[in-house]
Amino acid sequence: MVVRALIFDVDGTLAETEEIHRAAFERAFAEDGLPWRWDVDLYRELLRVTGGKERIRHHLAMEGVGPALDEARIARLHARKNEIYGEIVRSGGCALRPGVADLVRAAREAGLRLAISTTTSRPNVDALLAATFAGEEGLFDPIVAGEDVAAKKPAPDAYLLAIEKLGLPAEACLVFEDSRNGLTAARAAGLATIVTPSLYTAHESFEGAAAILPDLTAFDLAAW
Repeated sequence: MVVRALIFDVDGTLAETEEIHRAAFERAFAEDGLPWRWDVDLYRELLRVTGGKERIRHHLAMEGVGPALDEARIARLHARKNEIYGEIVRSGGCALRPGVADLVRAAREAGLRLAISTTTSRPNVDALLAATFAGEEGLFDPIVAGEDVAAKKPAPDAYLLAIEKLGLPAEACLVFEDSRNGLTAARAAGLATIVTPSLYTAHESFEGAAAILPDLTAFDLAAW
């Protein structure tokens, strides 16, 4: 079946945002008086868990990190972290990965629909799109974010909802991901997936991907 829609993950796929998320977490922790420091190696481990609040809970479960936090404080920390992330992105601190803008332009010219399926929070998506696709509101429709589904990646929920909203069969959609969790979610929804490994996922296995590319500069939309 001919591809009629492209579905993009956000963090690590549209842009190398994970370092901004890590920095935002650390600022939120410091403001709240927490002694936590999420360095690159620890954050790479924490990224195996999708969702910011889920990562905080996972970190709490690790031996000896203390102090215990209730759900209200976790929610406040996560909300503040998202605010900081948005400030950094809106200041111009993040650019699209190579080839992304050209692919989006080519897809629009070909009459393809564009969608987003991510486990990040909607304010983070909005901030990134406003900074990188300024003046192009509605470019991605639908947008499925972490708060829209009960189970985050590697569960297929976000992709199943995206194709439901698109009103298209899975065979008519092509996904772009950067992580094993994302690939697993997309494949479980029956979606062919192109993987462009990112800074934090280059070490992962991507068995089952339709293609694995360093970035999207050489991606040939006409071949699909």
